[in-house]
Amino acid sequence: MATACILGCPWLIPQTVFPQTARSAASNRINLLFIGTGRRGMELLRLFIAQPDCHVAAVCDVDQEHAETAKDFVNDRYGTRDCRVYYDFREPLARSDLDAAVIALPLHWHSIPAVMAARAGLDVYAEPPLAHTIKEGRTICKTIERYARVWQTDTWRRADQRLQHAAELVRSGAIGAIQSVEIGISHGHVDCAGTAGQETPAKPPPGLDYDMWLGPAPWAPYAPARVHGNWRWNLDYGGGQLMEWIGHYMEIVQLVLGLDTTGPTEVEGSGEYPAAGLWNAPTTFSIRALYSTGLTITIVSAQGIREGILWKGEKESLHMNRDGSVEYLPRSSPQLAKPKTFVPAPVAHAREFLDCARSRRLTSSPAESAQRAATVGHLGQIAIRLGRKIRWNPITEEIIGDDTAGRLLGKSMREPWYL
Repeated sequence: MATACILGCPWLIPQTVFPQTARSAASNRINLLFIGTGRRGMELLRLFIAQPDCHVAAVCDVDQEHAETAKDFVNDRYGTRDCRVYYDFREPLARSDLDAAVIALPLHWHSIPAVMAARAGLDVYAEPPLAHTIKEGRTICKTIERYARVWQTDTWRRADQRLQHAAELVRSGAIGAIQSVEIGISHGHVDCAGTAGQETPAKPPPGLDYDMWLGPAPWAPYAPARVHGNWRWNLDYGGGQLMEWIGHYMEIVQLVLGLDTTGPTEVEGSGEYPAAGLWNAPTTFSIRALYSTGLTITIVSAQGIREGILWKGEKESLHMNRDGSVEYLPRSSPQLAKPKTFVPAPVAHAREFLDCARSRRLTSSPAESAQRAATVGHLGQIAIRLGRKIRWNPITEEIIGDDTAGRLLGKSMREPWYL
């Protein structure tokens, strides 16, 4: 499947057309800048470099070892020495030969590089969730619209052919009217870098620009447990398991139910926090989001739960698993047929971005849908933190009747960073 839009699901085909064209649309390739070349950044680099019509022109990371590894990988692949390496993302944005940026950074760095890339005339492919706060996410959306940029969130499950087929079954009423939706997410914290417990302040390793790594986050001393990989479990830089997964799952739910431009009206939740240590994101949580239609979406994290999306219909239930497989419940129900041809969803998703960068059509995971998906997680975090129900206006994106909660829709940024 190498088309700009997903075949076999006409309701997924984006219809919006941007007025501007890519800067190198007349050429045979799209020149890419990679910002962030850690674990996920390298996975995306391997994914995109395999596409024949794109060219990786530059890589950037605040960790010189990461950046140099990525540069060497690209040059070895092309058999040249042309790939430029940078350690400050602002420098390559001044180039005139780039068309798009692929961004894979910690959550606290999602908004600023994306906004600056769009202002520089680049299309953007970026990791979910959209931003560290609801206000930062809205700024991204406004910037993408203002500068007529193509945006694709890396919620590649939207391109999974099995999920697309199951989504059409749900929309067709095959399992009956939807009564409720439950999203199951992993609990706790996972040591992503082998640095659990290494919390003693220390001198940053050579080659890591730690002050740049902190960026807009509050200053804090370097410790191995704070940075690469495990930033996810500290709320100054990440959002725990909830924000790791909410974008992936909520974008599927929104797509099926037509909720890409709206949100809940009430959100309440509870959770548990670590008693001590650098990792302070909730380890377990239970969130209930109520929509104006009466639909309830529950998001839970606990040991032993089934990860994925459970659709409870009047007739029966359907479970979309984390790995993309789908099954009716109970198991005695007939299982879904497998696609005759199977294209890996990450490949299809990246392919769609490149095609939309040429056609200027809206992708299947635009900034607006990512904003709405992340909002459910952000509101859940606020409800857990304050211990009370949040009333939400999805049109104005404001919390109703709670000034304290309203102040948590954004975060202050450490100088000199701002949006």
